[in-house]
Amino acid sequence: MRLSLGMIGGGDGAFIGAVHRMAARLDDRWALVAGAFSSDAARSRAFGQGLGLAGDRCYGDWRDMARTEAARPDPIDAVAIVTPNHLHHGPAKAFLEAGIAVICDKPMTTGLAEALDLADTVARTGTPFVLTHNYSGYAMVRQMRAMVASGALGAIRVVQAEYAQDWLATPLPGNKQAEWRGDPERAGPGGALGDIATHAYHLATFVLGAAADQVSAETSRFVAGRRLDDDVQLRLRWASGARGQLWASQVAVGAANGLRLRIYGETAGLEWSQEDPDILRYTPLGEAPRLLRRGGPGLSAAANAATRIPAGHPEGYLEGFARIYADAAGLIAAHRAGQPAPASDLPGVTAGVEGVRFIEASVRSAAADGRWTPLGEEDT
Repeated sequence: MRLSLGMIGGGDGAFIGAVHRMAARLDDRWALVAGAFSSDAARSRAFGQGLGLAGDRCYGDWRDMARTEAARPDPIDAVAIVTPNHLHHGPAKAFLEAGIAVICDKPMTTGLAEALDLADTVARTGTPFVLTHNYSGYAMVRQMRAMVASGALGAIRVVQAEYAQDWLATPLPGNKQAEWRGDPERAGPGGALGDIATHAYHLATFVLGAAADQVSAETSRFVAGRRLDDDVQLRLRWASGARGQLWASQVAVGAANGLRLRIYGETAGLEWSQEDPDILRYTPLGEAPRLLRRGGPGLSAAANAATRIPAGHPEGYLEGFARIYADAAGLIAAHRAGQPAPASDLPGVTAGVEGVRFIEASVRSAAADGRWTPLGEEDT
């Protein structure tokens, strides 16, 4: 049975809105039936009707949508929030309190107070909340997580994460995506930090199964006139003793979408690249490297569950995103049926809070010339 989905944002010119709609359809678990797609009421309604939605479920305002959907005999099962960052908290809180599950883009909010408020709202209402850190949906990322948890690498020593792009290597006047991502009022305190470093950080902590404890950060603005960082270089410490480095840049000329993670333990290492996502390089100490392939033999149950088609038929960005939506469908369907939540690797509100802590601690560290800064609750 398909669940019904609403959407906030994602109208004309919004890249990520189309990605969410494609990902939600891929496993045939969701049907988009409602939305408030723009802050302009007329444009919102026209866009929704252009998608084939019923006119009475094409809303001019997300507040009206939350009230009206909650009062319907057939309300949406979940809402996807795909707006600029500053418009995550208000809609998420309203729909959670209306009893409608939320699937929200990252970072969860632009500030820690709002993130903690959403965490409290989830705890108080019991309504499901999913954060779309889509790279955690890749089969071989889930294989990495399973191998680390099983002890296949021994105690983790070194974590190297990077996310390199070049799309902001020059000013882009008039580019809608660049404009809001460079505006502190809409993006929050981080540029590349909030946009892509949060992905690399979540990927590392997802695979390790633990958030970092401290960060030392340097942020840069290489393009003249830019108000937020376009390159960040960080060091990370974990309570387990693991040490890490994270580089994220949107001015790395020649880089397309270079998300990469390397994990080194006492007895083995793992290497994975988003641009070749079906392959995981596994090297036990003193042995030749082994290439593990998505859909191939010897993988974990988690990796196999995230695999749709046989090895050699590439799966990529949309499929990883779709895995988040498919898992979210299982979680939300169980909640609506009053059943226990299924076992899941889904990022949720805790990951959202950890991501905002990471951004804020990194900003404070950079302002203090890279001083080691804790990411814990004592920073609130």
